[in-house]
Amino acid sequence: MSPSVLVQTLNNQTEYQPLLRGEPQTHGMRSGRVYLKPGESCGLHSTKGHEEQLVFLSGRGQAFIGEEAKPHDVAAGQIAYIPPHTQHDIKNTSDEPLIYIYCVAPVKD
Repeated sequence: MSPSVLVQTLNNQTEYQPLLRGEPQTHGMRSGRVYLKPGESCGLHSTKGHEEQLVFLSGRGQAFIGEEAKPHDVAAGQIAYIPPHTQHDIKNTSDEPLIYIYCVAPVKD
């Protein structure tokens, strides 16, 4: 089955919303909407053999990216790129929800 065009509506719920689930829906891209309450983080994890883009829709927080985990301030209207094989964590440092969409795609080595 070949992937086809998809238009999907974002919900306003506080739980995680899957958007793209990989094959066979796509050629390998996965995506979802993340909602972090004040003080929450997504948890330290690695991109493994994928590259990742984060698109921040609302709120403010910090992205801890790489071995040094240097904090990068992030907010609505910004994106962050995370290279393959890179540890990272996103933390909401504000008093409002931090909402973002991640897009993950496999990288051919």
